[in-house]
Amino acid sequence: MRVVLIRLSALGDIIHSWPLAVAIRQGRPDVHLTWVVERAMAPLVDGHPAVDAVITVDTRRWRRTPIAARTRAELAMLRSRFAELDPDLAIDAQGTLKSALVTRSSRAGRRVGLARPWRRELIAGLAYTDTLPGSREHRHVVATNLELVRAVGVEPPPWPVAPDGRWLADAASTTTAADRWQTPFAVLLPGAGHARKVMAPEVLAEVANGLADRGMTPVVAWGPAERERAHRVVELAGPPAQAAPPTDLIELTALLGAAELVVGGDTGPVHLAASLGTPTVGVFLTTDPDRNGPLGPMTTVVSGAARGGATTGSATTRAVRPVDAGEVLTAVDRLLQGHE
Repeated sequence: MRVVLIRLSALGDIIHSWPLAVAIRQGRPDVHLTWVVERAMAPLVDGHPAVDAVITVDTRRWRRTPIAARTRAELAMLRSRFAELDPDLAIDAQGTLKSALVTRSSRAGRRVGLARPWRRELIAGLAYTDTLPGSREHRHVVATNLELVRAVGVEPPPWPVAPDGRWLADAASTTTAADRWQTPFAVLLPGAGHARKVMAPEVLAEVANGLADRGMTPVVAWGPAERERAHRVVELAGPPAQAAPPTDLIELTALLGAAELVVGGDTGPVHLAASLGTPTVGVFLTTDPDRNGPLGPMTTVVSGAARGGATTGSATTRAVRPVDAGEVLTAVDRLLQGHE
């Protein structure tokens, strides 16, 4: 059976789809599983032990330059790859218009996605031949993703199932990205995909100073468009806080895996750190941690957001109270002392 799994982006969402790929592999060892992913996110999929092949796309550039020769050539190549693969089943774990268009392009005989209200965008359903409900018992998005394993005739595994990123840590073991920092060090993540998810630099700087008092060097890691915020945190915290250099996904994995602790908002690197087994504190300001919280053997959440809302395709909720540095540091202490 040839199966295409479509989860194009983003970092945290791809990580939350790893357990689905594992469940497909374990439940149907005969399946040939191809994952379709954005080119920039390919290191999160290429080499995964449950994945046989990877197809990369660049939907953002395609949307910016739809009639460019390069775009037309890459779309033709995508159609050719799908024709060569001739999939029996396409599973859209993303549920957006762009992922649905890729699902439709697969020309698989069966095209399965999530039903509403678990699906992100209503219009995506036009690309599917079948839909499946998400989890009614567990709110976390990983539990809902796992319901899609029913498309291959397999029951979802018992909950909870945490994403396991140890395979990626092995791939990152050759990089020296973490070697420049004196251990023990803690990684602070100042950014997120939406401004409402981001901790104030003043709060994060206070957390950095608290971690320094606890014997950890605070290292502020940053991604695209986050450099200014990262340097502001370092400026406010003062020594010994330091800003990390730019990192690619493999270097970021090495950095997070070597850290004594990771602290950040609802952002992809928090979920990556949790999957590596690094003690991780997620600070949730306007997203529901019951749906999107980090999963792993050493994780905890500090939440100022409303919890336990209706099941939807989005974790966005409302802020109900501010979160201060003292609360975050208390969570750090409890986690490192094994109380969580």
